[in-house]
Amino acid sequence: MMSIAKIGLLLFALFFLLPLAIAAVLHQAEGGGAGWRTADRSSAGLLPPAARQPDAVVRIFAARTVRWRGIFAVHCWIVFKPGGAARYTRYDYTAWGEPIRMNGFEPDGRWFGRVPEVVFAADGAAAAALIPRIEAAIAGFAWRNLGDYRPWPGPNPNTFVSAVMDAVPEVRTSLPPTALGKDYPYDGRWIRPTPSGTGLRLTLGGYAGLTLGWVEGLEVNILGAVAGLDLRRPAIKLPGLGRLGIRGPEGPAAPAPQAMQPS
Repeated sequence: MMSIAKIGLLLFALFFLLPLAIAAVLHQAEGGGAGWRTADRSSAGLLPPAARQPDAVVRIFAARTVRWRGIFAVHCWIVFKPGGAARYTRYDYTAWGEPIRMNGFEPDGRWFGRVPEVVFAADGAAAAALIPRIEAAIAGFAWRNLGDYRPWPGPNPNTFVSAVMDAVPEVRTSLPPTALGKDYPYDGRWIRPTPSGTGLRLTLGGYAGLTLGWVEGLEVNILGAVAGLDLRRPAIKLPGLGRLGIRGPEGPAAPAPQAMQPS
């Protein structure tokens, strides 16, 4: 019989190393990712012109990041527009300049050549109710000073978006498993409710962790790489390859079961 150690190594190879190897091959086949100086950052056409959209809007986007890092990681950002506003407002957390960057890029722009996907979408009254709390969460994000940004294990762009989601649990969705840094304990708490409020997340400084929740599913984090299962919207989550199963953006949901609280 195989020992526990051998079984563990086999599972690690199957669910972590093999998906990353496949992702690397696919990344290379797609051209390896454009260089940041020449990459396309134009609108991907995922949002209507603000002048033609009178209602409030909230979006969370994710796109593969630059060059080799695109093998295993995405960059997430937040966009919103109050009802009647003349333009969208976009917030990113970046490695250059002030970490929290407002309107540095097109709201639905390609992230250095990569077309984003919509992770979360809300419109009209539902979006209008979320926007003030999103703005408050952005204003209260602690890691906002020069030198705070760390690409791994965090705080990074995905840590920032995850923190905003923590503050607004009505954004009842989960970031892609390729959103490295989403599990970083930005508030110093290594065990806390998940952003949706439907489960618990244990993280060891962002280097390893375990998440279990109705919205987030089961996720195992090893050095930032995430593998897991989603039963609510059936899918398997794999490092590099992301979420394989039912796809599509989520919107504000009806009240979920009462959040589990850490003991």
